[in-house]
Amino acid sequence: MKKLLVILALCLLGQTAHGEKVVLLQQKDLTDIPGKEGLMVTVEIAPGESVPKHRHNSNVFVYVLSGTIVTQVQGQSAKTVHAGETFFEAPADIHIDSRNPSKTVPTRLLVFSVKDKGGPPTVYLEPHSSSH
Repeated sequence: MKKLLVILALCLLGQTAHGEKVVLLQQKDLTDIPGKEGLMVTVEIAPGESVPKHRHNSNVFVYVLSGTIVTQVQGQSAKTVHAGETFFEAPADIHIDSRNPSKTVPTRLLVFSVKDKGGPPTVYLEPHSSSH
């Protein structure tokens, strides 16, 4: 368990193996919802970068602070979300496309999730491939 927490802390406090820069803002046990915790992070995706196929196993609320993101959940159409807009990711969603379409401007996201206490915030389903 300690090893898992160390790995999660490293991922939340810097560059992940998948190219996103993640900064932990707050993590808090939700005492009125047993076994759950709230997690708030910022995520920066470099110009032209994409995030590999993944899921969150949690309820995720996303606010685009700056830039643009193209996001697509398996079985749905891709959508482009701009600065000042929001989107939601459900626990069962599999994200087949999450990318910064700009060649010059980073995408910055504010992400709040309600997840299982101690569980990983993101589960990658395939290795990182080249940028779009």
